[in-house]
Amino acid sequence: MSSLLVRPTAPDEQGTIIDVTPASAGWEHVGFRVHTLAKGARIEASTGDQEVCLVLLTGRANVVSGEHHFEDIGERMDIFEQIPPYAVYLPNGANYQVEATTDLELAVCAAPGQGNHAPRLIAPDSIKKSTRGQGSNVRHVHDILPENEPADSLLVVEVFTPEGNWSSYPPHKHDVDNLPHESLLEETYYHRINPSQGFAFQRVYTDDRSLDETMAVENGCCVLVPKGYHPVGAPHGYSLYYLNVMAGPKRAWQFHNDPDHEWLINR
Repeated sequence: MSSLLVRPTAPDEQGTIIDVTPASAGWEHVGFRVHTLAKGARIEASTGDQEVCLVLLTGRANVVSGEHHFEDIGERMDIFEQIPPYAVYLPNGANYQVEATTDLELAVCAAPGQGNHAPRLIAPDSIKKSTRGQGSNVRHVHDILPENEPADSLLVVEVFTPEGNWSSYPPHKHDVDNLPHESLLEETYYHRINPSQGFAFQRVYTDDRSLDETMAVENGCCVLVPKGYHPVGAPHGYSLYYLNVMAGPKRAWQFHNDPDHEWLINR
């Protein structure tokens, strides 16, 4: 199995099914967890030296951090309703509690924090929606925590790719600290597939092919992108969702297309 493919595990006592840390990924910035909680279950944690974006993938919850109380937030009961989620931003050094008021799937997106921002609710009506691409390259994007919204390191976005379409395509990369032309960002892809027995394909490769892995991605898998190009394809009959978390030394998303495939943009 690829070292870049993280498969979900049986839930632990906090409902954790995915747990990516900088140490486990072999990089410096991005952390990512997914919890599945039954109604009434709760988790308590601290952000430590990380800032965190809690994304309610499905379900409703109470989120408390200090004097900040976000009561019974959440609207999306199925990811493939394709409506924006509720999310909560928390700075480093914050204790927090999440209590599921329905069955809940919660993503915890983390990256280094500098304490520059207060906790806040990110409501669906504040999340920019857009459609990118043409034909079989169409995908639908929700910018949960883009670079024009306050944070120290984190960038968080979710993408819906219709069945038979390609995404993160033409292939692009962001692994060189060379702004304004390209930024260096680690990235995770958390995949969900509809219907759930389906699969998708993701390739991660560099120009010199020192890294070149193609993975069959199943529902609930997480793909690590430490460097290189990283296109995704959804087979006929199966629509694809993924949640991206990105972070690096500078909070900017500037990518470089694979020159071999850039012609596709202008054809």
